[in-house]
Amino acid sequence: MRPLRRDMQIVFQDPYGALSPRMSVADIVGEGLGIHQPHLSEDEREARVVAALVDVGLDPESRFRYPHEFSGGQRQRISIARAMALEPSFVVLDEPTSALDMLVQAQIVDLLRALQKKRNLTYMFISHDLRVVSALASRILVMRHGKVVEEGPAREVFEQPREAYTKALFAAAFNLDTTHAGVVAQ
Repeated sequence: MRPLRRDMQIVFQDPYGALSPRMSVADIVGEGLGIHQPHLSEDEREARVVAALVDVGLDPESRFRYPHEFSGGQRQRISIARAMALEPSFVVLDEPTSALDMLVQAQIVDLLRALQKKRNLTYMFISHDLRVVSALASRILVMRHGKVVEEGPAREVFEQPREAYTKALFAAAFNLDTTHAGVVAQ
């Protein structure tokens, strides 16, 4: 699995708990490089850390600071930079915007789109926030109790959900009347 892990990275939900408070940003972003690409010189590693920080919109000089010195949105950018430093082809995004306010969520979604386009990334975006999902997803899997209940192209699933659970989920997420799906209307 180790050779594959370099091409797969994850960004966790909690930007406060996902970063070690005892490590500088440079150490956090460069940690995976030391494990998966130990052949890199110190200068090459530093260049990759700087490039990853620039890619996520952070000042490279901030790499000498510690996580507690950053806002939640900036911490999530550090988490994304940590994933990007290894130049993966596949990134799991586990509710990466759920702990952020609406404005910062929009900024992170824009950043993720830009990185996806620039680096030709495949994302597996896990979220309960269907507004964010609709902004990012090209395909959707709707799950209930750990089982897939509906899947397909995002536009198709959003415009014409087939399953009652999916209809109720979308109705609740978008504050629509859900009485037809057996859910109490809001």
